[in-house]
Amino acid sequence: MTGPTIRLATVCLDCLDPHEMAQFYGGLLGWESTATEPDWVLMRDPEGGVGLSFQAEPGYVPPVWPETPGEQQKMIHLDLRVTPPDPDADLDGDAGQEALDAAARLALALGGRLAEPQSREDLRVLLDPAGHPLCLFLH
Repeated sequence: MTGPTIRLATVCLDCLDPHEMAQFYGGLLGWESTATEPDWVLMRDPEGGVGLSFQAEPGYVPPVWPETPGEQQKMIHLDLRVTPPDPDADLDGDAGQEALDAAARLALALGGRLAEPQSREDLRVLLDPAGHPLCLFLH
């Protein structure tokens, strides 16, 4: 007898305001909400793959970045790959940096915050509206 097929379908992030989170990630990823309730929002990648959901937790405490002993630790962070409009562009050149900078500007315009410190040229660490760290990366 074989076992059931098990696949990761959705990553759920706790927060205070799931609709704010859906607006942020929807704007960043180009996704739309596929199901909404007052305290929960589901988003699916229109091209398939893992989706995101956001669940309101009244006692939610945002993590501290960088992590600090005795403070709320992050439980998860998302890695989001950034590619230039030209798929043949050199990620290590100007086109890669321009794409990464444009993605970071978009995240900031949608309500994200730039985290400090920033330690790599091919990566930007940001905080989403609920304080979850996320990485925009080229490689």
